[in-house]
Amino acid sequence: MGGVSLEGEKVILVPYMEAHVPKYHQWMQDPFLLQATGSEPLSLQDEYTMQLSWTQDPLKRTFIVLDKELIQAGFVHGDPHVEAMVGDVNIFMNDLDDPQMAEIEIMIAEPKSRGKGLGKESVLMMMAYAVQELGIHVFRAKIGESNGSSLHIPYLDGQNSVQTLGFQETSRSEIFKEVTLELPMTQPKCDELRKLIDNVVTHE
Repeated sequence: MGGVSLEGEKVILVPYMEAHVPKYHQWMQDPFLLQATGSEPLSLQDEYTMQLSWTQDPLKRTFIVLDKELIQAGFVHGDPHVEAMVGDVNIFMNDLDDPQMAEIEIMIAEPKSRGKGLGKESVLMMMAYAVQELGIHVFRAKIGESNGSSLHIPYLDGQNSVQTLGFQETSRSEIFKEVTLELPMTQPKCDELRKLIDNVVTHE
């Protein structure tokens, strides 16, 4: 990812740094967040190992979501701004048949920052980045059927359904109690995405 940060209207997406790990680990002690994200509890040391793997794996990209309202002394690129951490947004290029397909996830972990549209803006910014920098042409979201009010897509920070972004259901697994939705990046959709994030500033 080359240390890139993306600054939008409400959020700044920064690389997942070592300084973020203790707060991230604290979030993931919450049983609700573990269930909503389909995660297993990790030790702090395991979380540091996971952070390192995220930065080194070419098939993954992750950004920590910063709430711009919580940044205390102005945004400085390269500073982790732990005080403004509210969640993360990730993509996985894990489809062996289609390396240009990315599964996308969003988590707004801080209750005070939910319901403000941060999740939706973060997803749009991540999608625009992935299309432009990685050539992604299809996005996929997998949703637990019981997660209608979770922090995961499709319930973006408590107010915006993933369907409003154009995702359509493609399959449903009774075994895993999971729904899969996809969004192909047609030319009109790419143009729409660019217009939505025209004001995003890239810091390198």
